[in-house]
Amino acid sequence: MTPRRPTRKPPATTRQPVVTTLEAPVPGRPPRPRVSADGVPAHPLEGADRARLLAGEHHDPHGLLGAHPVPDGVAFRVLRPQARAVAVVLGDGERRALHDDGDGLFSGVLPLPEVPADYRLLVSYESGDLEVLDPYRFLPSVGELDLHLVREGRHEELWRALGAHVMTHQGVAGTRFTVWAPNARGVRLAGDWTFWDGSGLPMRSLGASGVWELFMPGIDEGTLYKFEIVGPDGGHSLRADPMARRTQCPPETASVVTASHHVWGDAEWMAHRGDRPVHLSPFSVYEVHLPSWRPGLTYRELADELPAYVKDLGFTHVELMPVAEHPFSPSWGYQVTSYYAPTARLGTPDDFKYLVDRLHQAGIGVLVDWVPAHFPKDDWALARFDGTPLYEHPDPRRAEHPDWGTLEFDYGRTEVRNFLVANAVYWCEEFHIDGLRVDAVASMLYLDYSREYGDWAPNEHGGRENFDAVRFLQEMNATVYRRCPGVVTIAEESTAWTGVTVPTDHGGLGFGLKWNMGWMHDSLVYVSKEPVHRKYHHNEMTFSMVYAYSENYVLPISHDEVVHGKQALVSKMPGDWWQRRANHRAYLGFMWAHPGKQLLFMGQEFAQGAEWSEGQGPEWWLLGDDYHSAGDHRGMRDLVRDLNTVYTGTPALWQRDTVPEGFRWVVGDAADDNVFAFLRYDEQGAPLLAVTNFSPVVRHEYRLGVPPEVTAWAEVLNTDEARYGGSDVRNADPVRPEHVEAHGRAVSVRLTLPPLATVWFKPVG
Repeated sequence: MTPRRPTRKPPATTRQPVVTTLEAPVPGRPPRPRVSADGVPAHPLEGADRARLLAGEHHDPHGLLGAHPVPDGVAFRVLRPQARAVAVVLGDGERRALHDDGDGLFSGVLPLPEVPADYRLLVSYESGDLEVLDPYRFLPSVGELDLHLVREGRHEELWRALGAHVMTHQGVAGTRFTVWAPNARGVRLAGDWTFWDGSGLPMRSLGASGVWELFMPGIDEGTLYKFEIVGPDGGHSLRADPMARRTQCPPETASVVTASHHVWGDAEWMAHRGDRPVHLSPFSVYEVHLPSWRPGLTYRELADELPAYVKDLGFTHVELMPVAEHPFSPSWGYQVTSYYAPTARLGTPDDFKYLVDRLHQAGIGVLVDWVPAHFPKDDWALARFDGTPLYEHPDPRRAEHPDWGTLEFDYGRTEVRNFLVANAVYWCEEFHIDGLRVDAVASMLYLDYSREYGDWAPNEHGGRENFDAVRFLQEMNATVYRRCPGVVTIAEESTAWTGVTVPTDHGGLGFGLKWNMGWMHDSLVYVSKEPVHRKYHHNEMTFSMVYAYSENYVLPISHDEVVHGKQALVSKMPGDWWQRRANHRAYLGFMWAHPGKQLLFMGQEFAQGAEWSEGQGPEWWLLGDDYHSAGDHRGMRDLVRDLNTVYTGTPALWQRDTVPEGFRWVVGDAADDNVFAFLRYDEQGAPLLAVTNFSPVVRHEYRLGVPPEVTAWAEVLNTDEARYGGSDVRNADPVRPEHVEAHGRAVSVRLTLPPLATVWFKPVG
């Protein structure tokens, strides 16, 4: 910045007489005159205030620094470590040098009638002069209502009150910095413009709220910053902003001042996404790890490919593995350090908004994985943030997560609960996210989760339930559903906790959907067996119907099932390559027809044989023209496209997912045949018949009892079709019922069941 120079010589009448009084001698320091070179009387800071200010431990630096009226005029005091000299530049250009009080402090009293509304500081360093506005001339930039809501833990737009915000304050453009650190002795601001030295920018405490604040004039977007926290023990640590909305790209850890300039183009989507409840709607999810879906692509480059791909395959939603910033890539985003910032690996927050916008414009909903269960111990992030256990529970038996080497949030602390609840709202409101899949809910609900006897502390009733976590989840769900119409929350909850998807006003946790981990586990056990052994595991495929309506379920084949030695979905199947692919196709056909929504992880839609690797991503080369079995993989992808097409066009497959009236077994006990057959019904009673033969033999003339009101049934999907890579055993013509009793019904049909295949039939005529 070019320094401003005075336009004229200061008038002699404004000069003060030279005072020859010397400061009291200080051991090791020669006495200094108590005037500046311009004859400005000094106004030194002494005693405990000076010591605390210089140590970064003063709660009210604005009361010491800046300009303040005194009996002889206006006293100016400036803290500029490493400066050679500091002068006050008044509005008319007059410049008066301040006295050097030592230790980077400069002071002086000017004979002014009042504090000038417009003054600047001319700071001289060895490298040159810099003219700046004084950050200590400004009133607090945070309102009393914001502070009250922070203190109460009820600020639903917390990101607007805390963090770094570009703004105009008292007519001056700059950035407001605020941070919650209630137990800190002091907080100072450091950034790239201070060469990461916070000693010259102490922040002020705003009372009982625990918030520290400083408005920095002239600081704009793109500036890097951190907070220097002085803990109760006097220790110093340099911390990233917990509320940062943008970060440096890892492994760098600084926070970045940002402001959004994205103009949304998804108004139609947002206006209608809540027209129909999710549990009464088609809901077919493609799970994606953005950094590895197409390695090397940015958010904006992904926006040119991902929406088109997902739309072509007919999925209604994408689910993004965590996009919040995380330092360790192989964590896949599940160890978050910056809850309010999309990862900088792929671009800026506005770039991520652009991707979401493009997905919405393509008619695709966007879900994100959200991780409020735990956070890493990095000493520049949330762990012991203000020198005490702040975000984590103070009791180590509740703070340490034994499985992941991380810390668990203190859900009983109102401000921590507020941090997380507001974060859920933030993603939905600021990024137009349509749903949050909440990770590791079970680890939150149980105090003894992965802990041995004696390593956990029971609740007030002597039980293992974490009531603080329950109240947090209820508050989060209730707040999100109230503020964000059309948004769904989804629990990854692996136990039999009662009422996960029951509304909060009925005592439930309030989620909209829950991953059906039981179905996933049992069904994968079944299909991994050789067909000759499957009859001994038949109940693994039928048991899910015992509890299918206890919650609103999603059937997940997620990333967790295709990594770490678990094998890709097609590789879990027994037999040779043809049989594995046939099993894969039959399984997906069974899954799409089963009550519940469905989720499929990337790469499984074209049956890649290798486990997923976050470094490599899906094996797209398998679909290339030069690979001899590319047709097999394309056929699998064609099947997924057709599954989604028929699914979304058939209300019987999704309209009554959560009520028993939408399902009827035709035959569920044909263990020796490895056959399952059931009916799905829509709200008008229109049926779909789904039949799966998990045996490698063709079953001719297989009789199944059917509803008498249907006069003919026609295949609408057959996973054994040749174009999918199957043997093309089909029921080419509509099948008409016969008056032969079967399975408790007066009429029945005789079907040809292809080997290792699922066939869907719909009424015709």
